[in-house]
Amino acid sequence: MEPAPGAPGGTGEGPSSSSDPADPGAASPPPPLPPRQEQQQQQPPLSRYESQKRRDWNTFLQYLTNHKPPLTLARCSGAHVIEFLKYLDQFGKTKVHAAGCTFFGQPSPPAPCACPLRQAWGSLDALIGRLRAAYEESGGRSESNPFAARPVRIYLREVRESQAKARGIPYEKKKRKRDPSAATAASASASAATVPEKNSEAGGESSSSALPAAGGTSSATTSAVGVRRDGSSSTS
Repeated sequence: MEPAPGAPGGTGEGPSSSSDPADPGAASPPPPLPPRQEQQQQQPPLSRYESQKRRDWNTFLQYLTNHKPPLTLARCSGAHVIEFLKYLDQFGKTKVHAAGCTFFGQPSPPAPCACPLRQAWGSLDALIGRLRAAYEESGGRSESNPFAARPVRIYLREVRESQAKARGIPYEKKKRKRDPSAATAASASASAATVPEKNSEAGGESSSSALPAAGGTSSATTSAVGVRRDGSSSTS
């Protein structure tokens, strides 16, 4: 008697282990990513400006934490912002000559001097712009923004003027470059607006020249030519 297929010792092949869903060794798909991790992977990389703004904001928050006594963002004022800018001077790389230095006012000194390094005015101005935007993006109100306070603007102006005198480099406000296409469109619209004015002026001159002057040729012609009731004219 032949053994049944699939029985122990039989010649038939049993079911494959790979097709068994209960087999623990079977390959299974990877688990899905958590929603937050999936969003982080799909989020585009930050621009250079956004990355710098985030680093500057974290640095300022760390400064408030290490402040003695510690400060909160709600209690931060323009005076604290100025203290923060002065604190950053120790990390500056711009040579600012003192008033008694022999190289005061020289843009390219021929030799080194003992004057301290400071943060350049342009760097401080750009930093305040980024922190002002980060403050409002973090939920702060624009009317209470300490980075837009008047003392901060005065301090930045004083730094600009003092560094310009010490370094002999005047800071001039850069003029914005106009878009050539916009300039062309503006000139075209201006030229189109002047055409009707010229036409109206030409029409006014022709109409005024057609009008007879008082006591002119028309009155003389009317007196010389008599008009009868039946439409025929007779000369006097």
